[in-house]
Amino acid sequence: MLDILNLALPYFGLIFVGFACGRWKRLPENGLAWMNFFLLYVSLPALFFRIMSRTPFEELNNLPFVVATTLGTSCAFLLSGAAARWTGRLSLRETTMAALAGGYGNIGYMGPGLALAVLGPKAAVPTALIFCFDSILLFSLVPLLMALTGDRGSLLSTIGMVSRAIIFHPLIVAAYCGALAAALHLQVPVAVDNTLQFLQNAAAPVALFVLGVTVALRPFGRVPWEIPAVVMIKLVLHPLIIAGLMMAMGPFTPEWAATAVLMASLPPALNVFVIARQYNSWVEPASVAVLTGTFVSVLTLTSVMWLIRTGQIAF
Repeated sequence: MLDILNLALPYFGLIFVGFACGRWKRLPENGLAWMNFFLLYVSLPALFFRIMSRTPFEELNNLPFVVATTLGTSCAFLLSGAAARWTGRLSLRETTMAALAGGYGNIGYMGPGLALAVLGPKAAVPTALIFCFDSILLFSLVPLLMALTGDRGSLLSTIGMVSRAIIFHPLIVAAYCGALAAALHLQVPVAVDNTLQFLQNAAAPVALFVLGVTVALRPFGRVPWEIPAVVMIKLVLHPLIIAGLMMAMGPFTPEWAATAVLMASLPPALNVFVIARQYNSWVEPASVAVLTGTFVSVLTLTSVMWLIRTGQIAF
């Protein structure tokens, strides 16, 4: 258990350092703009490109794994939406945001660094696949469901907008460029690769610090009735669903299956609040869900890490 705490505390420690700085200095949130740009367009793409380009292409072609993890995320999304609508009597727009909070984990900021630290280099490829296909699923569902309310333009224009957003998302671009490099056996020049590694190493600490600051700047009001159900589905039920699917649709290598469970255990992503604000729907509860989920995950995520490292969760 001490080894797990030594592994987990630096990650949560960086979040809490960012949280403390955000509460202490209260600098304007727009001061994070360049850090967010660096993460989204520079550091994390470098990480995803290096992961994919260094992987034998045949390892990337794992359709059962993609189906299992995407199906698990879909179940968490639907269950969270149903629970929130029933407990909070929410509209379709609000239900969609609540469903997103229950299905969309922090797979961009926390996922890659944590998976590599817990499970080693063999977790890199499943982490990238989960990020890509979960993002495609959720970034497609949310705008389409919002379009059904009639507030965001025609369904056809929404489909076009969604397609462009997915195709040109910087992390997805980095992933498919890396996959293409792997398929063509392209060798990146040493100087370029060293630069990418330098940028990759900055991804986890910067992401976790930014996560802490951003959570600190979110307003925390009353806890709506639907929040406990949504957070419970995200942190407990989602990993259990993924674990069941790993056993039902496998066999998968232990590292891949454990990576899927670990990624499913991550708290709601910061993007839930960003998207809620974009659609001006369920904004304050989204902030509460992100903040509550992040703090509760100190217990739940550390427990999952301990179960994986001690072999209590074995595939």
